Amino acid sequence: MSPFEALLEKSGLTPQEASEKLEVSLRTIYRWINGDCKPQPMALKQMKDLADMINSQSENRKALFNYIDLFAGIGGFRKAFDGIQGNCVFTSEWDKYSRLTYQANYCNHDVAGDIREYTKDAETLASIPEHDVLVAGFPCQPFSIAGVSKKNSLGKAHGFKCDTQGTLFFDLAQIIEYHKPKAFLLENVKNLTSHDGGNTFKVIKRTLEEELGYTIQCKVVDARNWVPQHRERIFIVGFRRDLGFRFDDFEIPDTNPVLGSILHNSNEEDEPPFFVNGQVADKYTLTPKLWDYLVSYREKHRAKGNGFGFSMFSPENVARTLSARYYKDGSEILIEQEGNRPRRLTPRECSRLMGFDLPGESSFNIPVSDTQAYRQFGNAVVVPVARAIAEMMLPYIKKAVNTPDNQLSFALEETGDQVAMNG
Repeated sequence: MSPFEALLEKSGLTPQEASEKLEVSLRTIYRWINGDCKPQPMALKQMKDLADMINSQSENRKALFNYIDLFAGIGGFRKAFDGIQGNCVFTSEWDKYSRLTYQANYCNHDVAGDIREYTKDAETLASIPEHDVLVAGFPCQPFSIAGVSKKNSLGKAHGFKCDTQGTLFFDLAQIIEYHKPKAFLLENVKNLTSHDGGNTFKVIKRTLEEELGYTIQCKVVDARNWVPQHRERIFIVGFRRDLGFRFDDFEIPDTNPVLGSILHNSNEEDEPPFFVNGQVADKYTLTPKLWDYLVSYREKHRAKGNGFGFSMFSPENVARTLSARYYKDGSEILIEQEGNRPRRLTPRECSRLMGFDLPGESSFNIPVSDTQAYRQFGNAVVVPVARAIAEMMLPYIKKAVNTPDNQLSFALEETGDQVAMNG
């Protein structure tokens, strides 16, 4: 990575925004990013000053606790925990395009890459700042139905036998063991509980409870009552002491949002390249060739008695799960168009579907290509669900943070199983 690209990533600015602020051409910005030529010292200084100014803004608010954001993606947990006055002190995300989106929206520090660089030994573990809470959406491919099926067909190992992503849970365990945060929140696919006949989840539970000494609560939550999408994920909450947190008390909102709430509409302002002249850009409508292929593919499998194929939705419906493969053909969520072929969701609509934007809003910065944006939103956590869990955890986090460990057991005897909800 060139020095200029590193500063650009740290600032969270898009190349176009950097071009405007530094008053140089966009072509010049890309030459600096690619290392084709060196920027002038004054331009580098300006870029550093911009990055420092932007990142210092988040330091001015009072924080209730510090947390770290691992396998951060584009920051679904970041939005949730910043929203309850948490202060993120460390972020790790291996994908450079996700880091670009993350820093375009929030950051008061550099975003680290591969977390395994920080779990090599005690010295690297110590380089992670002290924190009260750890949040992580650790990689789910080794445990998901799709991931297991693919690896089985290729004759490859999965789960904890996977050399690459499956073992990353143990990197989490190393960090938890070393830093002993007061609490953590982990997220993964629903299939985690049944992978390998339940053995995978047994190992995770045993590691967190018996080896690391945490009291944990788990719950599979469908995002359907927060956003118009069926998306079931397991959330694992852990506290170093039993403070009375119970997932049984988690409240599901009595709402039934539908796709019409997140789709572009004629009352919106134009937002090129997604929404132009009062309508969704033509590029999101499926080409005749792709549409013919999807129709024939579904008919072929229907004749065999299989249910494979595309899924069509209207504004009154609730969508299937948005996946990271959505960029390929959009087949799991196609939006019907009267008198025309169906279309994909735009990246902005995906942002709303995942709760990064509220319905009708367009504030979340999407600085990457459509392909990268679809991958990022498909891999993300649904923000309103994460926020609801974070809000439920908050009084217990405050209790843990404000009570020294050597006094905590005495405090629990005083309060019984009831946590002081006012922190």
